[in-house]
Amino acid sequence: MSDEQAILQQAIHGDIDAFGILIELYQQAVINLAYRMLGNYQEAEDAAQEAFIRAFRNLRSYDPQRSFKTWLFSITSNHCIDRLRKRRLTYLSIDEPLPPHPSLMSDEQADPEQQLLEQERSIYIQNLLEQLAPDYRAAVILRYWYDMSYTEIADALGTTESAVKSRLFRARQMLADFAEKQPSSRIKER
Repeated sequence: MSDEQAILQQAIHGDIDAFGILIELYQQAVINLAYRMLGNYQEAEDAAQEAFIRAFRNLRSYDPQRSFKTWLFSITSNHCIDRLRKRRLTYLSIDEPLPPHPSLMSDEQADPEQQLLEQERSIYIQNLLEQLAPDYRAAVILRYWYDMSYTEIADALGTTESAVKSRLFRARQMLADFAEKQPSSRIKER
């Protein structure tokens, strides 16, 4: 039994400190997933906190045969989808996208021009992602940012592998269409 599995077992049996260790292990990945889905770092932090609360409350229903990370991403992505649906009812549009949070930027980039280019690319990609329906967005993020298999994505989203493949195919088509309609002149020039 690995250290992580031992910690997980302790958490399942009610050890709050063990669950705290799990939070430390997965916090950044959960926040990044929520950020990619929601496009707002503050909202992503709130969503991550809620996802961990939901995970803690439902820890006894966790199936040890599944990956804990996949299970946690399932909770996070479903919560983000719910937030996006509520947001759609509340907001009509977002005029100005927020730049990525500084903690998501690489410290190794010393060249300001390169940093600006990366920031523009990130905003451009986030704008494209925001045009996708939540279910499609979740599939794309889990596949291309987290390199999850079709099976893991199907588990996380509560659907079938064929539905995941279909969503990804359609999402790629939609993103290509969106990209044609919303060219990024500065990014393409360089």
